[in-house]
Amino acid sequence: MDALRKEEIYTIDDIYALPDGERAELIDGKIYYMAPPSRTHQRISGKLYQTIANYIDSTGGECEIYAAPFAVFLNDDDINYLEPDISVICDQSKLDDKGCHGAPDWVIEVVSPSSKPRDYMAKLFKYRNAGVMEYWIVDPDKQMTMVYGFEKDIVEQYNFGEDVPSGIYEGFVIKVE
Repeated sequence: MDALRKEEIYTIDDIYALPDGERAELIDGKIYYMAPPSRTHQRISGKLYQTIANYIDSTGGECEIYAAPFAVFLNDDDINYLEPDISVICDQSKLDDKGCHGAPDWVIEVVSPSSKPRDYMAKLFKYRNAGVMEYWIVDPDKQMTMVYGFEKDIVEQYNFGEDVPSGIYEGFVIKVE
């Protein structure tokens, strides 16, 4: 009788031991290697970052915004390490030079073909359970943005070109294109 093969559990130490230039995320001890983002991905992510950063600056907001690669240690463990495309953190006590320890308030992931199952399933579950208030999945292939407002238990879908309201900033909308 063959023994069941035990899957290896990786830790944050394994992430930090990766060769320079190699990026990966860690979800429940499983490593997910990340391909370099496409130009479309970078353009969308950059515009979203710029729009949100300008809004925070113009309102004198206390939240901070970070673009990938930026470490998010989602749970108080060594088997979860994520690098969201965009993280907005309003609780300064969660931040140090290594990244964010705990749930960001707002996370945006721009879907790539290789990350689609992770963004729509595993990360959705992890972010919701960790206490992220709002999670956006921006899908260039589908030309849409899914908005998960976990605090209000809402899910909304917007097509590219439509105004997408932010749940953490009243009156702030972004046109994702």
